[in-house]
Amino acid sequence: MPASNPINSPGLPPAHPDQGVTRQVLAELPEMMMVSFRFDTGAEGALHSHPHVQSTHCRSGRFRFTLGSDTFDVKAGDSFLIPSGIEHGCICLEAGELIDCFTPRRDDFL
Repeated sequence: MPASNPINSPGLPPAHPDQGVTRQVLAELPEMMMVSFRFDTGAEGALHSHPHVQSTHCRSGRFRFTLGSDTFDVKAGDSFLIPSGIEHGCICLEAGELIDCFTPRRDDFL
């Protein structure tokens, strides 16, 4: 990325992978991707796994996550990591937004 343009905004349209969920790619390079997920109350991020390492930051709202055999709640300001290959998912308890970073990039989101 050129030093004169430090912002990498792909301008991709929002996607709706599940009912009540809006996904928006914020920035991406082959090595990393940043994605916003906005959830309506009661919406779910279905259990899944992927080879990417993921960091999740709760920007707003409240969520109940399942990560492997653990279940925990997160609220605005909380962050955590999801190792490669671990099954995970969430239920939105209060409408909000999660900011996820994936390494490497999730080409299936492009």
